[in-house]
Amino acid sequence: MANDKPHAVCFPLPTQGHINAMLHFANALHFMDFHITFVNTEFNHRRSLRKADPACLAGLPNFRFATIPDGISFPDDDIDRSQDFIALYLSIKRHCVAPLRDLIATLNDPCSGGPRVSCVISDAFTTFTLAVTTELSVPNIFFCSVSPVGYLGSFYIKELIQRNIIPLRSEEDLTNSFLDTVIDWIPGMPNIRLKDLPSFIRTTNPLDIMLNDCWEETHASRDASAIIFNTFHDLDTPVIEALSSVLTPPVYDIGPVSLLSQYIPDHNSLRVNLWKEDSNCIEWLNEQKQGSVFYVNFGSLTVLTSNQFIEFAWGLANSRCKFLWVTRPDLIEGETALLPAEIATEIKERSFVTNWCPQREVLSHPAVGGFLTHCGWNSAMESISAGVPMICWPFISDQQPNCRYLCSEWGIGMEIGEEVKREEVERLIKELMEGQKGKEMKRKALEWKVKAVKAASLGGDSWIKLERVIKEVMLK
Repeated sequence: MANDKPHAVCFPLPTQGHINAMLHFANALHFMDFHITFVNTEFNHRRSLRKADPACLAGLPNFRFATIPDGISFPDDDIDRSQDFIALYLSIKRHCVAPLRDLIATLNDPCSGGPRVSCVISDAFTTFTLAVTTELSVPNIFFCSVSPVGYLGSFYIKELIQRNIIPLRSEEDLTNSFLDTVIDWIPGMPNIRLKDLPSFIRTTNPLDIMLNDCWEETHASRDASAIIFNTFHDLDTPVIEALSSVLTPPVYDIGPVSLLSQYIPDHNSLRVNLWKEDSNCIEWLNEQKQGSVFYVNFGSLTVLTSNQFIEFAWGLANSRCKFLWVTRPDLIEGETALLPAEIATEIKERSFVTNWCPQREVLSHPAVGGFLTHCGWNSAMESISAGVPMICWPFISDQQPNCRYLCSEWGIGMEIGEEVKREEVERLIKELMEGQKGKEMKRKALEWKVKAVKAASLGGDSWIKLERVIKEVMLK
């Protein structure tokens, strides 16, 4: 009977990367015989309906989508505009408690046609959901879409303040050697540099909203029923052990969730895309030689200056490699991401440039040999899962610590300096695609892929831990 199933309400932070990761996890729960209600904001749901095959959002038996308002008003003709991340984050904290409470009450109504809600899966940075689940006496499991190392770094922000390390003394600390200061006392993160901690520490303002909120959110997680990190045991053991020692709820490493979803028999094609995917890029990749294509995608939030865009473009052009480049319409600050005619002519015969693509399929394609990335955790996990080495240019949040670990701990990344220079871009692409260091990185990337696949395959460590958290927390 459908009404006898456990019912999980899944609420991601409403940005593309967090939505993707939560949807993969929801797929895994659905496979484990859960009834799923996946909650989008009204804005994102309308935008996704315009961009996707409607079947992708139609749901499945015992898997349905629901919406709540995010508290921000946009005219209908502005629906394709990306929302400001900080404004959105603050708005959902202020405005989503009552709509979420009302939604769960509706779902629990016997007339709803589904089972009563048995647990809520919240993004780890939507801790306001605790007010609702505490009132309803249902478990609230936090699903963390950022990296374990990024989360751990945020947990120690207050101690960094108490030790007078942050806020920065002046803007000069951004360009002198101060950010190279080694922080040697955070457990699980030996000899991390200040520049490798989440980007929100780079402020001179002690009242900075994101600086304080990151710390508050990680500490509020102590009231969660459990915390799940999108990783696998072999990759993040020291950091997961450190998190387990400081967080009150049980911690589970279950991932990579994109692989979990992939290994589900007859897995579904449910997607929530805020940009329309261009599947023609797969046909183009099919025509290329194995390992010959360099893939470039800065994710859903990174914003480049016009000069940075041009420097990346000339670096790609001068590398002489074939490449697939995703250039969102809002990739460049204040203008549309269009290549100058002289660059477009230079790269015409050896490139595919598009607004958005099915990234997991692209990274898994045998033609792809390298990836220039912003180091978002979804992108890092998908690249590791595909065995593809990376060139790293972190932008915001946990991307700085992710870059550090990809390059220094796991040996599968090379970092581009913050000041983008076409010569450096060209040199690093050639080194990754053709050089000796690139060959070593590819070897290590394939080793990590084997471990990721082992963890995420049915019966692997991540599925075992998913069964544990279901039994020990979700159904308790």
